[in-house]
Amino acid sequence: MAMFIELLLMGVGLAMDAFAVSICKGLGMRKVNKKQAVLIGLFFGGFQALMPFIGWVLGSQFEKYITSIDHWIAFILLGFIGGKMIVEALKPAEECDEVKELDAPLNIKELFILAIATSIDALAVGITFAFLSYPIVEAISIIGVVTFIICIAGVYVGNFFGSKYKNKAEFAGGAILVILGLRILLSHLGIIG
Repeated sequence: MAMFIELLLMGVGLAMDAFAVSICKGLGMRKVNKKQAVLIGLFFGGFQALMPFIGWVLGSQFEKYITSIDHWIAFILLGFIGGKMIVEALKPAEECDEVKELDAPLNIKELFILAIATSIDALAVGITFAFLSYPIVEAISIIGVVTFIICIAGVYVGNFFGSKYKNKAEFAGGAILVILGLRILLSHLGIIG
């Protein structure tokens, strides 16, 4: 149960970049287009699931060489990714670059690029999954489903509230990843159980 909660929190933390982009997509809709919201969720959720798997495959190749310092690697990667998200969230609020016209059709190529860009963090997290022997199928399933749901919610939030919560979401996601990285380190050092 503890690992499920940890993976769920990690999924939420990783989904915050995609959530912020989804808010921007929702801003561009007069009324939420449910098909587009689901497609946005599928793109971001799919890539958030695929990238940790790729990272896990890459990390598995080096696992035997790095097992003595795996907790430090996880701490550094999660701390760096989370810290980067916190710094981005603290920058002055910007208008969403993605809103060019209201009710514009989704540009699949643009969505593909945004999905890759927002899931690069998940690739690095996937590497830590290999070092820490996480159950990869459970991990990518939870991360993908959480991102899918959060992105659909992001479209609705953006449509209803505007960009008010974009930076707060990114800050919260970064804080979650930093805390998880710290927990992994302290747990492996025997400081916490």
